[in-house]
Amino acid sequence: MKRAAAILLLLIFLFNWFGYRLLSDYLQHRADTHLEAQLDRQQYNEASLLEIRIPLNMPYQNITSDFERYDGEIEFNGIHYKYVKRKVEKGELVLLCLPNENRMRLQSARDEFFKLVNDLQQHDPNQSTPSVAIKNPVTEYWEQQNNWQLEALGLQQHPFTGYAMIMPSSPLITTPAQPPEC
Repeated sequence: MKRAAAILLLLIFLFNWFGYRLLSDYLQHRADTHLEAQLDRQQYNEASLLEIRIPLNMPYQNITSDFERYDGEIEFNGIHYKYVKRKVEKGELVLLCLPNENRMRLQSARDEFFKLVNDLQQHDPNQSTPSVAIKNPVTEYWEQQNNWQLEALGLQQHPFTGYAMIMPSSPLITTPAQPPEC
C-alpha cells in the first residue's frame, strides 16, 4: 500500500514538473496541424488575412503574379500569425498571414496553469511589490564559466619546434643530374 502511494505521489510530482508542458505542447502541435489542414483546403476567411511586405535585395528575383501557398509563422506584439500565401512583387516579398487564435489561447491557458500550479501571485498595479521571476528548475543552478584566453601564435614558445630545424643549413642543389636507371 505504501509503495503504491509513493508511486502515485511520484507520478503526480513528475506530471506537475514536466507532464503539463508535454501535454500543452502536444495540444498545441495538434491544433497547428489542424490549422494547416484547414489552410491547405482553403477553409479560412479571406477578409481576416493580414498583408506583410518585406523588401528584398536580390539581383535575380522570380517575380510571381499570383499568390502561392506557403507555410510558416511569426510572432509580432504577442500575437502569433500563420503564413497562408506569398508572392514576390516589385522587389518585395508579400506575405498574407492569418492570426493563430488557437495557439494564443493554448499559450495563455498554459501560462495560467503554470501560475496556478506553482502558486505564483498576480502582480497588482496598485501594489508596490515587485513581480516574482519565474525560473526553470532544471537550468536554475546551471552556471557555466568560460575563462577563454586567446594569444597570438607567434608569442607561444614550443619546446619541440625550433627555427634551426625548419630552415635548411645549406641551399638546395639545382644543377641537373642524370635520372636513376630503373
